[in-house]
Amino acid sequence: MTTTTTAPTGAATGAAAPPARSAAPLGRVLLAELRWILRRPRNLLALLGLAALPVLIGTVIALTGGPSPGDGPPLLASVAGNGLVLPIVTLMLTQNLLLPLVSAMVAADALAGESSHGTLRGLLLAPVSRVRLVWVKATGVLVMTVLAVTVIAVSGVLTGLVVVGSDGLVTLSGTTLPLGEALGRVALAVGWCSVQMVAIGAIALAISSLTDHPLVVLAVTLGTLIVFGVLAAIPSLEWLQPFLVTTGWYSIADFLRDPIATGDLLTSLWRAGCYILVGVSATIARMATKDL
Repeated sequence: MTTTTTAPTGAATGAAAPPARSAAPLGRVLLAELRWILRRPRNLLALLGLAALPVLIGTVIALTGGPSPGDGPPLLASVAGNGLVLPIVTLMLTQNLLLPLVSAMVAADALAGESSHGTLRGLLLAPVSRVRLVWVKATGVLVMTVLAVTVIAVSGVLTGLVVVGSDGLVTLSGTTLPLGEALGRVALAVGWCSVQMVAIGAIALAISSLTDHPLVVLAVTLGTLIVFGVLAAIPSLEWLQPFLVTTGWYSIADFLRDPIATGDLLTSLWRAGCYILVGVSATIARMATKDL
């Protein structure tokens, strides 16, 4: 009688254990995130609406001659015949609601939206570490925010040159800047405004990590901006203004002075940078411990 000994399958075949899964390439994850953001219909509609706003304002001003001094925002009256003021004026008008809405919308979709659809867990199985996931989502918010500000500026410049008309930029100081220097001022305004809106996006991203409901993120973010505006309007709370992210937003008009008044602009940049640091840090801390 012959006794047969059966060897373990792994030993018999000499097969090695399956290799451990490596992290997904960062470039591929970033590209997928940006493709998802830029293909989303409501994001594209938001960009289209922002691009149309300078065209609407410029056309109305060209047809009506603009508001008379003392009616409406002071800068709006200076757009007539001075088209390169239009992009900066449009940024000033949109940074209180429309641009923060776009930043908050993208941040809400980034974490809360994916969590509500159950796709956030799938990203971690890619595998993508939680900290890397936060940076990928933050990069998506950054790109969409900068793109929104840039779309307004480009549309404003083209509308200002074609519809309103301008041979340069007449500053608030009474001097006239040539086209090249005027475009440089617009580019500086775009960079400055982008930092302010990225700060809003960082706040919204931190809120997005706390909930599974995107509408809650939008409501809390925009509600916070409204509360900040109310607090800034109360004289007895003037001591609180240096801590409010919205303080100094109207200083974007300082890019239209010659020379540029940098005091409030730099202070606002420093304040926005602090909000970005706090927002991203809070998001990382929350995602590191969140049960998905």
